[in-house]
Amino acid sequence: MNKHSKNLSAVSADKKGKDPSSRSTRRGFIKSSSAAMAAGVVIPNLIVKDRAFAANDDTIRVGLIGCGGRGTGAASQAMKADSNVMLTAMGDMYSDRLDVSHNALKKAAEDKIQVAPDSKFTGFDAYKKVIESGVDLVILATPPGFRPMHLRAAVDAGKHIFCEKPMATDAPGLRSVIASAADAKAKKLALVAGFCWRYNFARRALYDKIHNGDIGDVRSIYATYYTGPVKPMPADDTRKAGMSDLDWQVRNWYNFTWLGGDSLVEQAIHSVDKIAWCMNDEPPVKAVATGGRQTPNNSGNIFDHFAVYYEYANGLRAYLGSRQIAGCHNENNDYIHGAKGTAEILGGRRVIIRGEEDWGYRGANNDMYQTEHNELFASIRDGNPINDGEWMSSSTMMGLMGRMAAYTGKEITWEQAMNSQERLVPEFFEPGMELPIRPMSMPGVTPFV
Repeated sequence: MNKHSKNLSAVSADKKGKDPSSRSTRRGFIKSSSAAMAAGVVIPNLIVKDRAFAANDDTIRVGLIGCGGRGTGAASQAMKADSNVMLTAMGDMYSDRLDVSHNALKKAAEDKIQVAPDSKFTGFDAYKKVIESGVDLVILATPPGFRPMHLRAAVDAGKHIFCEKPMATDAPGLRSVIASAADAKAKKLALVAGFCWRYNFARRALYDKIHNGDIGDVRSIYATYYTGPVKPMPADDTRKAGMSDLDWQVRNWYNFTWLGGDSLVEQAIHSVDKIAWCMNDEPPVKAVATGGRQTPNNSGNIFDHFAVYYEYANGLRAYLGSRQIAGCHNENNDYIHGAKGTAEILGGRRVIIRGEEDWGYRGANNDMYQTEHNELFASIRDGNPINDGEWMSSSTMMGLMGRMAAYTGKEITWEQAMNSQERLVPEFFEPGMELPIRPMSMPGVTPFV
């Protein structure tokens, strides 16, 4: 049992006017419940079948922070991950997005969506209000630029966390995330990252084989993330009269580096993470990169293509190519060459090894997004909370390192990237604030900070 468990039990008891010391702790109940479920025993109020869902002292109460598509999807998956879970609070900067999300979630899991009108929070401080609302777990799914601030608040408040990727959009934010993740581990808080491929069964099987030596020593890695535009920037003349700089950028967050991190850090980061996974999360020594913008992006300031070359201490080089331009060749593959064979991930389920003994994945094709939440909630119930903090931070820094190299045109070492003082995210926010758009970076001109 940890301090957090005691606090959760006390909160539940106090809400009903009962003495917290007179009941078993939440963690104790969870452990006994897990053991009973393993033995096939049904626990009243924990296993809910064909009846209206009712909260009880051992319900895991969830708060959603960031009500866009990814946040709504994550909340829906959380509701399916455990039989005794309830969404009780929601927060977003904008009421329209919150309402759309709430309506969608109610249609999918009406009994488990118990968000009262006074538990719907909007504005910049919505995240604080969700965290303070009595929830046990928060889903952090706002634009990534806000992630370090929200993660810090959630850990300080002793909440379990599902944290979407990437974890930060600049090095100061990433250093904050590293500290928060360490504190979460010390507090025995669950922290699951939205790097969804780590929860895909086929890829787990492949990387297990690679790490077990099935293709010999890894000699090179080539990862691709070639796709069309993800969230095109609207024309500047569609901006409504009176809309503030901040609202314009947050509404179109993907197209601004401080909010989304750029296409490399926000989307192709999945391929960066698979490179890191292949290398057992050993960070590269340095990176060189190219990148730029081929297609107009109105007032946005992100690149639409990158090529990053990571070099490791043993001389191995990993190559990442990414592009988000319409009408081009698309693929999202991984090609790993070893001393005794090759491993390939070719799109969705096709995962193969060619070598001394050919192999192809034939196991279950799981929903990796759902598995993230299944394993998150199971770890809380089991009393052994998952903490993805170290590797999720390292993978994010690899993405930031590649972007720094492409933006500046310089060779960037791991130490330089980790210690960069460039702060992209404003240090404070207020409604209607002026926020000039940073010019698009130009290799050879943009300095490394």
